[in-house]
Amino acid sequence: MRVDAIICVATALLIGLAQFDVLAADLTVEQVRDILIKAAPGKPANLSGKNLSDLDLSRLNFRGAKLAGASFFGAKLVSANLAEADLSGANLNGAWLMGANFSGANLSGASLLSVVILGGEVKEMPNFAGANLSGARMIADLPKANLSGAKLTNARIGVDIKNQGMGQMRTDLSGANLAGANLAGADVNRTLLSYANLRDTDLTGTNFFRAKLSGADLTGADVSGADFTEADLDGAIFKGVKGLDKAKGLNQAMNRDKAIF
Repeated sequence: MRVDAIICVATALLIGLAQFDVLAADLTVEQVRDILIKAAPGKPANLSGKNLSDLDLSRLNFRGAKLAGASFFGAKLVSANLAEADLSGANLNGAWLMGANFSGANLSGASLLSVVILGGEVKEMPNFAGANLSGARMIADLPKANLSGAKLTNARIGVDIKNQGMGQMRTDLSGANLAGANLAGADVNRTLLSYANLRDTDLTGTNFFRAKLSGADLTGADVSGADFTEADLDGAIFKGVKGLDKAKGLNQAMNRDKAIF
């Protein structure tokens, strides 16, 4: 069984418990800072499974840190403030991210597989506004989340067929705010993007294969080289888009006749 498949199963079991408690943080901000300072190349900070909820961790250096869990349940970052923190290359697989603030944070190359976000309400969604998620790997339920102005160049958000043999979990960005974001070269195949705000977004070379774009607003976006093969475009808005003549797969998209051009 693939590692990410095990993470998905373990997370599903956790969510199925229905009741959970977020206890007080295990560490103080000063203790976290000390652990991070002692990190060295080849020996990243290990905060696996730690409860860091409600802490102000803004601007701290978590580069390459381990925030996953030995038992696949990651660190608890519930309502933690990680604004402008450096989490590049960090492992947040299975981390609890309800209400976490990642605005302006550097998450380039980070792994966010099967992160835990219970409840589904906007107030519980982590905030990724202006964050750098370039090259990040993500499988998460983020309906209505704020990713406005985020950098997602070459991010891998879609289904990885080769590594998801035990069921294909899809990233849910339904109704998410991605206005002004940069998804150039990103792989969002099969991602749920219904009613997402993609206005003025850089979608050059984005892979939308079988993505759900029904009702999504792409007004003013640049779709040069984007691949819409088998994507669902029912009610999607393409007014004022750039590079439409250079987009791929539109003639193979689902419900193209119901899109608004």
